[in-house]
Amino acid sequence: MAFIRFMESTAGRLTRGAAGLILIALGAWLGGAGWVLALVGLIPLGAALFDVCLAAPLFHAPLRAVHRT
Repeated sequence: MAFIRFMESTAGRLTRGAAGLILIALGAWLGGAGWVLALVGLIPLGAALFDVCLAAPLFHAPLRAVHRT
C-alpha cells in the first residue's frame, strides 16, 4: 500500500505527469510507430491531470484519493 499512498500524493501525481510527458516526447522523437508510444503516454498524463491513480483498484483502493486536511 505504500506504493499507492505515494502515487496518490502530490509527488506521485508529478511522477505520473512526468512519465506521460517523457513517453509522448520519446514517441514523437522516434516517429513512425513511435507515435503509438506517444499515445500510450497520454494515459499517465491524463491520470495526473485528473488526479486519479489507475493502479489503485488493483490494490482495492479508490481511483481518486481522499485528501484529508
